[in-house]
Amino acid sequence: MKLNTEGMKPLYVQVSQWLETEILSGNIKENEKIYSQYQLAEMFNINPATAAKGLNILANEKILYKKRGLGMFVETNAKENILRKRKDQNLKPLVWELVMESERLGVTEYELVDMIKTAGIQIREGRNYESDRV
Repeated sequence: MKLNTEGMKPLYVQVSQWLETEILSGNIKENEKIYSQYQLAEMFNINPATAAKGLNILANEKILYKKRGLGMFVETNAKENILRKRKDQNLKPLVWELVMESERLGVTEYELVDMIKTAGIQIREGRNYESDRV
C-alpha cells in the first residue's frame, strides 16, 4: 500500500479515504476494531501523528468510535455514512459538471442518460473507456 506523497491531497486525508474504501468494500466490518495509528503509520510509512489525524477525521464523522483503552472501532452505520458523504462530496459535483457540459454541447437528457447506461454496462463487463473508443 502506498500513499501519493507528490499529490495535493494531504496524507491524513488519504489515510481516512483508504479506510473508508476498506469499510465500503467489506474488508473492515461494522463494530470491528480498526488499525491503530501505529499500525497505519507502519503500513504507509508515515508519522503516527499523521495516521492519528486520519483516524480522527473518521471519528468526527461518526464512521469510527473510540473505546477507551481498546482502540477505535467501526460504527454500526459507517457504510451508510460513507456512502452519503461520498455521494454529496464526490458524485453530486461530478453530475453537476456533466450536466453543465452536456448543456453546452447540446446533448439531450435522453442522450446523456443513454451514455451513462452504456458506460455502466461496459464497466460491469470489465471493459474500459479507452478500449471502446476505437
